[in-house]
Amino acid sequence: MYRRRRLALLSAFLVILLGGYTALDANDVVPGVLTREAPWPDPEPYPQVVAGAPAAAPDRVAGSAEDAPLPQTDALAALSSDLVASGAVGPSPGLLVTDVLTGEDLYGARATESYVPASSLKLLAGVAVVASYGDQHRFTTSVVDSGEDVVTLVAGGDLTLAAGEGDPDAVIGHAGLADLAAEVAAELAAQGRTEVQVALDDTLFTGPELAPRWGDVDLSGGWAMPMAPIAVDVGRREGTNVRSSDAGMDAAEAFADALAAAGISVSGDVSRAAAPEGATVLGSVESAPLRDLVSYTLQHSENILSEVLGRMTAVSTGHEASFAGAGEAVLAVLAELGLDTSGSSLADTSGLSSESVLTARLLTDAVRLAADGSHPELRSVVDALPVAGLEGTLASRLADTAATGTVRAKTGTLPQVVALTGIVTTDEGRLLAFAVLANDFDQGSAYLARIAVDEWISEVAACGCSSP
Repeated sequence: MYRRRRLALLSAFLVILLGGYTALDANDVVPGVLTREAPWPDPEPYPQVVAGAPAAAPDRVAGSAEDAPLPQTDALAALSSDLVASGAVGPSPGLLVTDVLTGEDLYGARATESYVPASSLKLLAGVAVVASYGDQHRFTTSVVDSGEDVVTLVAGGDLTLAAGEGDPDAVIGHAGLADLAAEVAAELAAQGRTEVQVALDDTLFTGPELAPRWGDVDLSGGWAMPMAPIAVDVGRREGTNVRSSDAGMDAAEAFADALAAAGISVSGDVSRAAAPEGATVLGSVESAPLRDLVSYTLQHSENILSEVLGRMTAVSTGHEASFAGAGEAVLAVLAELGLDTSGSSLADTSGLSSESVLTARLLTDAVRLAADGSHPELRSVVDALPVAGLEGTLASRLADTAATGTVRAKTGTLPQVVALTGIVTTDEGRLLAFAVLANDFDQGSAYLARIAVDEWISEVAACGCSSP
């Protein structure tokens, strides 16, 4: 064990030297190994998550055979005891393993205690938004006639817009502001109008622009940005993962430029103003289907999109579309689905804030609900989870282990938080839902905690565990 830890630490620091903190954190590798104290280095170009070989990746993790034997609680308890005994995850992680087919809890430890979940929270945002809208829903960006030669760009929650033409085969850049401008220009020309002013209605979201404990390091690294209900490329500045300080206005100015390029003179600067009620729509574009937005969010652990999923859940349920309102809305939807939300409080819906807390009970039950077939519309959320060793934030994790291709899971990492939540098919063919939440381990040892959690789920996957 000691030799393995020493090699793990050596590997971690080699990766740090080669790639830098930004690349490590973006890939959910070693946050917390380096200091979070100022000054921070300039962020490096955002790394692209590379999926595994398509030929090896299953369409979905194998389901459970109804006659597959159930793992014994004693066997799972022994594996979990080894996880705690490793010392890497601290003395008291939260754990729960549940059979998907029957809903029976097979093993749990501190399952109802509250833990900081990190990005595992994104799974709940995905479940809540799909339950609210359905997985085929699309978010609409429109332009309306506000009178007196003013046209208003109305933000509708799509932060994946392209500045130019949209790509119908893409998720990011599915709808294009140039396409919207062309449609609006054609309508204005048909009305004999050649000059307008442009306004932005970004009143869909409200409240503080930053969540509690989102700091300068999160902004400089591109993991956070002031929230807005419209953006180009999720607010990224070209060539980096650094986000805009005013993504809504950037999108509105890009639309104004595109409208001018389409032959309509745009006078003055873009202003901010709510669109009049009942205003005539001059044009609109739609995002990719919600299931694709959720998939991108979970595969890439995209914080800003996850915040949008929470806020649009708030819009659907009549809550305030703020950080606090989104958290309340997500928990309300989960409670309506019959899940136990006690012990949970959400300061954001991406997990970037360490003020958000959840239980292993809520995470595991949400996974089971999405996977057991009782709510078919939620299946797309489970299918969106990265496959171990092959996809997304798990592409470089759990490779060449029993978990490869048999686990779908959402990762989560903060300086003293490691989490993993998803489904696993055991060696004997039983489909299980699970959650692991580790907090308050030694500072700087998140990488070791992650290795320990990976070893645990690999052993669960390898172990039929139906016999002592």
